[in-house]
Amino acid sequence: MLAPLAVEGTGLLGIVALGTVVAFVIYLVAAQADEKAVVRSSLRQLEGYEVENVRDRALLTPFRQRALVPAAKGLTDLGRRLTPQGYVDKVRKRFVYAGEIGADAVDRFLAIRVITIALVPLLGGWVWFFSGLTGMTRTVIALFVIALLVLGPDATLNRKAEVRQRLIRIKLPDVLDLLTISVEAGLGFEQALDRTVAAVPGPLSDEFQRMLGEVRAGASRGQAMRGLQERSNVPELRSFVLAILQADTFGVSIGRVLRAQADEMRIRRRQFAQELAQKAPVKMLIPMVFCIFPALFVVVLGPAVINIANNLA
Repeated sequence: MLAPLAVEGTGLLGIVALGTVVAFVIYLVAAQADEKAVVRSSLRQLEGYEVENVRDRALLTPFRQRALVPAAKGLTDLGRRLTPQGYVDKVRKRFVYAGEIGADAVDRFLAIRVITIALVPLLGGWVWFFSGLTGMTRTVIALFVIALLVLGPDATLNRKAEVRQRLIRIKLPDVLDLLTISVEAGLGFEQALDRTVAAVPGPLSDEFQRMLGEVRAGASRGQAMRGLQERSNVPELRSFVLAILQADTFGVSIGRVLRAQADEMRIRRRQFAQELAQKAPVKMLIPMVFCIFPALFVVVLGPAVINIANNLA
């Protein structure tokens, strides 16, 4: 009995010793890597420091700039070559409508499009050959995966732009009411708009804030408001911009124009809500026909069908 126990104890001690050695080696490697990271971060802070070794000089740059940025740039260039003519401009406009202004967003979107298109044969082939599904279920799931990869990025971007435009349409009457009160209280248009932007946060206030920045940078009010109209692409905001520009051209009182625009935008918002309410029954018809009515028919007509089949038998 003592011999097996001694052998078992020796094996346990060997395992503990091996684990201790492995943990010590991992600790040394981690400490060395951490020390190298600290040295590299310190060297990055030194201006004018030159490294003789090419590899060390390359390692001074972050991993994102060494690996991820070139890979994303390659995917972006490939996406620009494979997309139809004018597609990049349409994507850029949709990003502007969504509130993201800059070339980086468009480049990321094109890189994602290349990745999703490349995943179409991989995921579609896996669903078709290796998922274990058969019949109509396999076909439906494969088509759903392909449609999700092909149409998903564009649909997501369009949805983001539509949500932002809807928020602008909903917030515009409230902003105009506060702007009208501020102008009638004696403030100038820019001062009233600045106070309104600070009081009512949201995408519309962000656009007005950018318009005020352009005016302070030297642009005229007309140019800044036309840029606001192009960035938003909202019919109600386009009508407001046109009314303000006409008031500046013909010398009409800004307060009177703002009061009329506030009343009109409030009526348009109510009409927009009524339009959505009228569309609701039509949208509810599809789930009712395909989801509710079949279950209802089974519950109501199922017993009758069973009784008829029993009597005929």
